[in-house]
Amino acid sequence: MEMRLELKNTERSDYYYTEAVKTLRTNLQFCGSSIKTILFTSTVSGEGKSATTVAVAASLGSIGKKVLLVDADIRKSVLVKRHEISGRPNGLSQYLSGQKKLGEVTYHTNVENVDLILAGPYSPNPAELLEDELFKRMLENAREIYDYIIIDTPPMLNLIDGAIIASQCDGAVIVVESGAISYRMVQKVKTQLEKSGCRILGTVLNRVGGEYGSGYYKKYYGKYYKKYYSKYGTDESIGYDSVRERVSCETER
Repeated sequence: MEMRLELKNTERSDYYYTEAVKTLRTNLQFCGSSIKTILFTSTVSGEGKSATTVAVAASLGSIGKKVLLVDADIRKSVLVKRHEISGRPNGLSQYLSGQKKLGEVTYHTNVENVDLILAGPYSPNPAELLEDELFKRMLENAREIYDYIIIDTPPMLNLIDGAIIASQCDGAVIVVESGAISYRMVQKVKTQLEKSGCRILGTVLNRVGGEYGSGYYKKYYGKYYKKYYSKYGTDESIGYDSVRERVSCETER
């Protein structure tokens, strides 16, 4: 029996947004054929990272690329609610904890050429799960089947989950909300990604031209996972200006 999920709210009528996503898609392709596993991250929540991730996966699928979209935000996923996914589908946390097999958490979707692994139920120890050998093997197997593996990761300002995932990826894209995030905050994210050894492909400047308020930072998930920072690092000596702009594009809300 085919496992299938119906995702709603995946299409945008905004012409400029659609064209920006196409530009992003093209720039990702120009990064090279070896760039298959790509993570999308942000500094804090609410910058439009998850929406951008789904849009890019759908855009790649629309040109015939076989895509696996992985929701790796085990702490606070928004995809089920945002896309009105019904039922109680299995997810990544259940696979990594040994409760489900990979085939039981991988779903076909109504989005052309896009398969999906949801985050699954909340786990109190997502960093430990993501460091497990199972996650590495999952991505290795996916590379043999899919043209692209697009991974939605948690924001990285206070969490190390994204850096753990980045160590298994070919490249990373940072989604930045225009006018909301400080230079130093994004610099910290950039440095963490570099410490993980992941190639930074570029940035997406999101929500350009609107008024979005000044309260950009709230406590997101609680305590830092300090024991992981010693491994992946938080050196802030490298400026954000040096991020390559090969993937850089602007999108609107």
